[in-house]
Amino acid sequence: MAPLASSTRELFSEAVRAVLETWPVLQIAVDNGFGGAYSQQKAEWMVDALQQYFIDNDELQQDEVEDFISELMNNEFDTVVDDGSLPQVAQKVCEMFQQCQQGKLAEVREQINQLNEKKSTGRAKATPAKTPDDDDECEDEEAMECDGGAEGPSVNGAAVKEQLPPATSHEEQDDGWTVVRRKK
Repeated sequence: MAPLASSTRELFSEAVRAVLETWPVLQIAVDNGFGGAYSQQKAEWMVDALQQYFIDNDELQQDEVEDFISELMNNEFDTVVDDGSLPQVAQKVCEMFQQCQQGKLAEVREQINQLNEKKSTGRAKATPAKTPDDDDECEDEEAMECDGGAEGPSVNGAAVKEQLPPATSHEEQDDGWTVVRRKK
């Protein structure tokens, strides 16, 4: 692997920033302070850490990048990403890095512009969960999003949960972990 030129490295850093800033899981973690008082700074640091990971390692595979991002989310935001978005994020970053290596800078700039447009149209929002008192359709005692609730994940404390089907038993999430799952 040829090392990236300084201008290409800056473009790749901008690409990583665009991907991470449009990732709803990270937005929710930052907006809700899952990383503590310095959540925003941690998100900005993640851009540099991920960019440096690519610079320091030759021929990274998508699963290695997924593991690295997952570890960062776990360590910095106490968040386990379980919504299926992690492979997409890792794939996009890997793809953009390869394009930078191949000198396809115009394509990378176009993708950054598309991501920035997506970012400007709106951020993912975590809405307060409805409680059984708020809506009689909720069958679980824990505060979770009801079928008629707002779109996007519900946040209860530092946990992002999906509504469990009525026939499924509820597993406690009191171990301090934040679980992010795909809304069904």
